[in-house]
Amino acid sequence: METKNAIAALTALGHATRLAAFRLLVEAGPAGRMAGDIGGVLQVPPATLSFHLKELLQAGLVESESQGRNVCYRANFSAMTGLIEYLTHNCCAGSPDPACSPTVLAEATLRAWAGHRFEVFSAGSQPAGEVNPFALAQLQAEGIATAGLRSKSWDEFADGAPMDLVITVCDAAAAEACPVVFGDFVRTHWGLPDPAAVDGSAEDKAAAFAQAHAIVKARLLALLALPAATWSDRGQLKDALDRIGFVQPEDGEA
Repeated sequence: METKNAIAALTALGHATRLAAFRLLVEAGPAGRMAGDIGGVLQVPPATLSFHLKELLQAGLVESESQGRNVCYRANFSAMTGLIEYLTHNCCAGSPDPACSPTVLAEATLRAWAGHRFEVFSAGSQPAGEVNPFALAQLQAEGIATAGLRSKSWDEFADGAPMDLVITVCDAAAAEACPVVFGDFVRTHWGLPDPAAVDGSAEDKAAAFAQAHAIVKARLLALLALPAATWSDRGQLKDALDRIGFVQPEDGEA
């Protein structure tokens, strides 16, 4: 994204109503929302809403489609991703490190344990480009297959099937909007420290990955133990998943 486009986007989002409308459209995903629905949720008069949506359109942050006498608005996720990349381009001397190693540990472990039940992926907004070697070593030590594991951007899933469940395990990702993971998914956060951030000897780093993996395994076991009735009730599932985010190995779940 060029600077002039970033300025236009940030200017458009610098108003409470436009920011609220954009966040509402991000939440709606590719289905979008009708203008009347947006106005109803935000309690904004039609004329005022029309003005603000026009500003978002001109900034390239939203797209519109006429459907009969109505207009459907959708967030432009490509523009949103471009803005995020522009803002973080020089983060940490040009080497931001939001690629959280526990995501790969979780992906490989759940696939090994329940690949027949779940199609599992891990991804992030700014992948590191390679899987941490200590993560690979930890998985191999547990006898878990590592073939095919790689560091991925969630942009790869923009045109894929909708996700049913999104679990963030890195604190930096908890506040991100998952801009291209489309669908009416359930989201929960299972935060834990990133072992890749540990300084010290190779033994210290290996121990950090082993501890992180123990936590991941405990929570995945709790996930797999959920009864069928919980999976069929979205509200119950969300509550159960949120509770699992506090499970530790010493709780007897692993």
